[in-house]
Amino acid sequence: MFRRRPPLPPFPPGGLLVGGAARDWQRGVAPKDYDWAVPDPAQAARAMADALGGSAFPLDEERGYWRVHLDGEAHHDFVPLPADVNDDLLRRDFTVNALALTEAKKILDPSGGQVDLKARRLRMVSAANLRADPLRAWRAARLELTLDFRLEPETERVVREVAADLADGTLKMPAAERIRDELHALLLHPDAAHGLKRLEDLGLLALTLPELREGMGLQQGGFHHLDVFEHGLEALHQLLARLPDAPLPLRWAALLHDVGKPRSHTVDPETGRTHFYGHDKLGAALTTQMLTRLKLSAGEIKHIAGLVEAHMVPLPAGEKEARRFVHRRRDLLPDLLWVMLADREAARGPSSSEASRHAYAVAMGRVLEAMEGQPAPPRPLLTGADVMALLDIPPGPRIGEVLRALNEAVALGEVMDEVEARAFVVGDASRKDDM
Repeated sequence: MFRRRPPLPPFPPGGLLVGGAARDWQRGVAPKDYDWAVPDPAQAARAMADALGGSAFPLDEERGYWRVHLDGEAHHDFVPLPADVNDDLLRRDFTVNALALTEAKKILDPSGGQVDLKARRLRMVSAANLRADPLRAWRAARLELTLDFRLEPETERVVREVAADLADGTLKMPAAERIRDELHALLLHPDAAHGLKRLEDLGLLALTLPELREGMGLQQGGFHHLDVFEHGLEALHQLLARLPDAPLPLRWAALLHDVGKPRSHTVDPETGRTHFYGHDKLGAALTTQMLTRLKLSAGEIKHIAGLVEAHMVPLPAGEKEARRFVHRRRDLLPDLLWVMLADREAARGPSSSEASRHAYAVAMGRVLEAMEGQPAPPRPLLTGADVMALLDIPPGPRIGEVLRALNEAVALGEVMDEVEARAFVVGDASRKDDM
């Protein structure tokens, strides 16, 4: 049933390997991280660090939690050995996680987790345990996907019950950071789109990304054959089919690129045609709100929202336009191209054709060529102070406008040196004065 069990690191004296690490070892899978229950966490952590060449540090000195970090490898966490190991295991979420392994390779299994492992079944230890920490509902969906197990019917019923109680306020929502981490573990799976559908099926997506659900049933027509919600999932699927190691921000952007469509939806009363004017900008604003709520970093949010806002930008029709495209969106490339390609490949509606897809591919090729031929921006030929002196104007927004226009002209090869730069600034100002 399972693969050959992988080798284990040296056991700390009197220690147990517990939880997911013991589960994965039983399955013949090298644990991603190791959780140890030991008599003396500080001593065990320092000894492990010395033996494996890592660094030991406390996670929570008051509770005696320690960690060993190893460069490029799984980390090791150490917690105090409980007085009653079986009682401790019976307080865990699922039976397949309520396992402990001794140095002699004996399995402690008070809830029947080994049987569930063999049956590829995800079964709760108890309903009370799931309700004690409602985050375990999200973990159920994530483990179903990442372990390729199936929720046992009574466990699934309780997960749905927990979701309903969270929705009506009977249970308190888990911290946003914890939900984010479960969601990220799901999004990193190759079949993340299926995992998101499972969140919806269990009643958890409404608690996590309610804005995404607004696209359900909203038909688009034209190039699209799916409703807005399914199109976002399909775009994520298309991205991962072509770029399996896509980073999380890119996965988020593919999923959320059309999140602004439901709130920008209009129908022309004369033609009956559907429109989503401004959905890119609205989508960027919604993306910022959603990901801020989930406590992503400011840098990640800015990049993802930028991709969402730019995904409708027309691709260039010629070489010069391609250079301008690259200059203006260098900080979003090549991610923007991946989002645009995923969006296009997820469409396949009645307006889509082999000819239109070929034209799209050619335009993308132009951008890629421009990226290869256009190095990083050189040192600016002129400074803001230079512009103020040339035009005899005070500091203000106009300075930035002039410098952006100049830098773009440099990127396009229209200005080559400082002399031409000064002429460009003066000439640009004259043209604007004549308008």
